[in-house]
Amino acid sequence: METRGSARRILGNNHEHRGIEGGGLISCDVSSLVIDSLCDQARGQNVAIACLYLDFAAQQESSTSMLGALLKQLVAGLGEAPEEIKRAYEEEKNFMGGRRPQHTDIVRMLQTASSKKRTFICIDALDECVPEHRVKLLNSLNKILQNSPGTRIFVTGRPHIQPEIERRLSGRVASLSISTKRDDIIKYLHSRLEEDTTPEAMSSSLEAEILRKIPEDLSEMCVS
Repeated sequence: METRGSARRILGNNHEHRGIEGGGLISCDVSSLVIDSLCDQARGQNVAIACLYLDFAAQQESSTSMLGALLKQLVAGLGEAPEEIKRAYEEEKNFMGGRRPQHTDIVRMLQTASSKKRTFICIDALDECVPEHRVKLLNSLNKILQNSPGTRIFVTGRPHIQPEIERRLSGRVASLSISTKRDDIIKYLHSRLEEDTTPEAMSSSLEAEILRKIPEDLSEMCVS
């Protein structure tokens, strides 16, 4: 199980999601341990990496928007869009003055993009996605896995969505439970408090409350 706080340190609490249409998944720019590790290992190799960070503000983001964000990251990593994807976008321009690609179109494009390179897709805090959109997202990811055997998907979320992930991804899931020790959380909080640029705003009572409350409030998550 992964705690909510330390999950942010796994997939970063401020990832940049380029090109997504919608508000909840944008304006994030801090690197993460998983993405950094993948990027380091992928140097000089034909590997593509895309990620999403879903926080509370992104609950109403549609599965189409989320998949579109992943697609734009993967296409950007290819350097040049495959001809199949270019044609699909050109065809959409002929409808209603140029409509956006539909859900099925984006899934098909993702299958194409992920087949060009070994691909890693990372999605943090999937449990923040509302059930209706989460079902569509997982079903779409399953279609991508079926057509792109070189694709790997890394997901974090609270334990209650683990059965759904396992069911929707058709047995392609290996789960890892992680627990964060209270002492480690407190050490991390101490280190961050020491970096506070406005120490005069921190009283001893507030610091004590932070060190007590945050470790108590951290809830467990699962990593798949």
